[in-house]
Amino acid sequence: MLSSYYYKDLIEAGCDEAGRGCLAGSVYAAAVILPKDYHNELLNDSKQLTAHQRYQLRAMIERDAIAWAVGIATAQEIDQMNILRASITAMHRAIDQLSVRPEALIIDGNRFYPYHDLPHTTIVKGDGKYLSIAAASILAKTYRDDYMRELHEQYPYYGWDHNAGYPTKEHRQGIAEHGLSPYHRLTFNQLGDGQLSFDF
Repeated sequence: MLSSYYYKDLIEAGCDEAGRGCLAGSVYAAAVILPKDYHNELLNDSKQLTAHQRYQLRAMIERDAIAWAVGIATAQEIDQMNILRASITAMHRAIDQLSVRPEALIIDGNRFYPYHDLPHTTIVKGDGKYLSIAAASILAKTYRDDYMRELHEQYPYYGWDHNAGYPTKEHRQGIAEHGLSPYHRLTFNQLGDGQLSFDF
């Protein structure tokens, strides 16, 4: 059973991101505030769920949450500021958009930059421990998958409709044959050969 909250007496938002390890596309992050007494036995780390389950849960989360929001950082921003900073920037942008201001934050992972004056706690594998982080992981993952499927319509060479921009053999073969798209992250090792695609 995932826990309902970390901060007992504060309105807390759970935050998570999707797409850090991808070769292409924006990184997506979500922030979710759930009711304190919230329970949903289906809710779990998005990586443990099927795509169908994730989309079912997305509808439940959006219906049940006190507030939720999604933020992004683009491939160009990732190249400019590095993937860690871009991921945290996307989380900050999601928090910015919440219709209810949280009083504390719980973050999946072990790194975060303070958001204004709010207390925060980083939790390794938090998406398997806290409901609001699990909910954020599902929103970030499903909205990013939708976005990558849209990009696939423009750039069908890379298999983004099913690999979501991760470094699969098919994706790298598409890069080798068709070159890079405007959505590829130039500071990532695109072909898996140890070489960066762009030399600063």
